[in-house]
Amino acid sequence: MINETAHTLADALVAGHPLVADSLVLTLDGMSISVRSNSPALIARLGDYFAHVVAGPKQQTDVEVVAIERDAPNLDLPYVDWRREAGKKGRKDACFDLPGARVIHKVRTGMTFLQSDKLRIAAGPCMANDNQVINFINNQYMNALQQRGWLNCHAAGLRYRGRALAMAGFSGGGKSTLMLHMMENPDTAFISNDRLFVQAQHGQIMAAGIPKLPRINPGTIINNTRLSPLISEREQAELSALPAPELWDLEQKYDADITQLYGEGRIEAGHCPLAGFMVLNWTREKGHPLKVEQVDLAERRDLLAAIMKSPGPFYQNADGVFLADTGDFDESAYLNVLQHVPVYEASGSVDFEALSRRYFERADSHHV
Repeated sequence: MINETAHTLADALVAGHPLVADSLVLTLDGMSISVRSNSPALIARLGDYFAHVVAGPKQQTDVEVVAIERDAPNLDLPYVDWRREAGKKGRKDACFDLPGARVIHKVRTGMTFLQSDKLRIAAGPCMANDNQVINFINNQYMNALQQRGWLNCHAAGLRYRGRALAMAGFSGGGKSTLMLHMMENPDTAFISNDRLFVQAQHGQIMAAGIPKLPRINPGTIINNTRLSPLISEREQAELSALPAPELWDLEQKYDADITQLYGEGRIEAGHCPLAGFMVLNWTREKGHPLKVEQVDLAERRDLLAAIMKSPGPFYQNADGVFLADTGDFDESAYLNVLQHVPVYEASGSVDFEALSRRYFERADSHHV
């Protein structure tokens, strides 16, 4: 199918799978997305997941995403593996580009995605891989944000008394765990778990998240009693018996429904001023006092590397051009924005409770 066009590829993905009448409309910050499918069960599941941004039916939305529940497609395309970030192992995404469009094949699941400026189709075993469909929907919003000049940060974030507090760290550093610990404060609301967008607007730096619930590992759950309903008592006992290093490194994702766990009104779906950025650079070794120091990212490019995030293979700019996997980060763009925000480095031994207190204290006082 090498010589096919985006529309003929779309037909190959959708043909024989008629769409149901029900659809889903999501209203995001400055954007609306409709989701259609051949599967009522998938529409229902996505409706539950995106409940905090679901809107009533609209005549017209900015973007339409079509998700087709079917066997994994075999388009017989000469895919090229997408280069993974440093430290990541194994094949994940493979891409095939054609004029104005890109096909992304998920190597591990068989899910296939077609994206152009008009077509946005997810096809394959969607119910079994609903997280990838959710990511595809969110990628459309992320594209819109980045096309409007927002910068993509590999960070979690929450709103505290009307302002955003961000936290970043190298892979496995504990940013999600810290964010969920800080959510115990009733003055907070969840913004984002893994993608935070920042932009200078009218003399202040704004932060925005995406409607993606935290996907957390067992170590985060075991050390936070509020999260214990996510796993059975038997699983808790088995996990608690693991050595601490093994538990920390265990990759087994669970969705944390913020509304169910923390109550209504604890999600910030818009944007708010960014008041601080914490970079976790601590150690699992015990016995080192926790230190929190304000830093200048221009002099600490090693910490900047923990904040910057590639837009990824789904990113398509306003001219319809897709990102190549060879591009470098524009460090100056991040520095220009974050120079106006207090950035802190947390070092010493891991201590989520102590760092939560220190971060709130800094947000309240604006000084050490």
